[in-house]
Amino acid sequence: MDYVGLGLHWNDLSVGQKFRTINRTITEADLVNFINATGMVEMIFTDATYAGQGAIQGSRPVPGALCYCFSEGLLVQSTMQHTGLAMLETTLKILGPTNVNDTIHVEVEVLSVRPTSKGNRGIVKTLNSIVNQNGETVATYEATRMMAGR
Repeated sequence: MDYVGLGLHWNDLSVGQKFRTINRTITEADLVNFINATGMVEMIFTDATYAGQGAIQGSRPVPGALCYCFSEGLLVQSTMQHTGLAMLETTLKILGPTNVNDTIHVEVEVLSVRPTSKGNRGIVKTLNSIVNQNGETVATYEATRMMAGR
């Protein structure tokens, strides 16, 4: 019987390969739950009157960390279920603001793929771009992961 919903295996990936996830709209409830779970209770995220001041006029900003976490969730659902073994390294760059009611997805490019010295595992490095509903890249991160093979 085939197992549906599994992620990608390292040996099915190739350098230069690109794919994208489904969309995810960020809601007010997402913001509230995230700041409560993480303790990121900065006024910019918890005080709606404060958020409307200065360079963020008329928007309800969310932490860059929320975008990163949501993008990882989108990737786990689509590419790493049962095949992702470990996150080894990541570098994150926030390039622009993300607000409540923005819709994001992740565009992925495989940068490198190699087998490990033990077992049927591989190391995969990707460039992940978090893109909003306007086609603007709001964050990028390179991730190096250990993944299961076939």
